[in-house]
Amino acid sequence: MQFRYLIKYLQLFILVYTSFTLVSCSSSPRFTKDDAAETDFKVVEGKESVLYKDYAPVKTFEGVASFYAYKYHGRKTANGEIYNMYGLSAAHPTFPFGTIIRVVNLKNHKSCIVKVNDRMPYNHKRIIDLSLGAAKKLDMINDGIVKVRLEILKWGNKK
Repeated sequence: MQFRYLIKYLQLFILVYTSFTLVSCSSSPRFTKDDAAETDFKVVEGKESVLYKDYAPVKTFEGVASFYAYKYHGRKTANGEIYNMYGLSAAHPTFPFGTIIRVVNLKNHKSCIVKVNDRMPYNHKRIIDLSLGAAKKLDMINDGIVKVRLEILKWGNKK
């Protein structure tokens, strides 16, 4: 009689264990180069899509930019989005999440528009960390760090 209960509990344990194992091993979303935006940055506000290409800057800053990619690809950013290294996003220590920034490489004057969706540690030598997609648009991959101008096009409303 006890042997039968032992087998039932063992079967139940195996069922529960495999269920949790299968659920916990599901992969996080992954992105490819095709997922990256190739056009100017668009943000959907309400029912309208806003194109920030021709916006005048609200405020400008100058400093040094770096980029980050592989280590954080597919992980959650500080605001809860999944980081896509091929996308156009940025990390800043203090700017509100959702801030839209035109980043201009002062070496070659190439620019791209990014959205702040992550945090970076405060570093007095660097002003912003860019995604790999943004770094490619700015042609800064070989240099690693470059002097940039940040043109704030719209302040974010999230902390």
